[in-house]
Amino acid sequence: MPRLREINNPVMLGVRIPAELNARLDTLSEETGRNKSFYVREALSEYIADMEDIYLAEKRLEDLRAGHSSTMTLEEVEKALGLAD
Repeated sequence: MPRLREINNPVMLGVRIPAELNARLDTLSEETGRNKSFYVREALSEYIADMEDIYLAEKRLEDLRAGHSSTMTLEEVEKALGLAD
């Protein structure tokens, strides 16, 4: 796992994007007063978080189908946590 210092130390990443996407990014940046890097970081962060969620869900489903894990109903969870009526 990366150390906090490594996480907070920005690195440069060069990416080629289509001209149309760059134009849209320019327009958004100009209209909002934020730089393009802000929007690229935000979009990348959101996309990676979504992909991590998808891959985790797929892994859990594989485990379930392979019999390596099981599920519980809401009622079973409530009972196990002492929340049942």
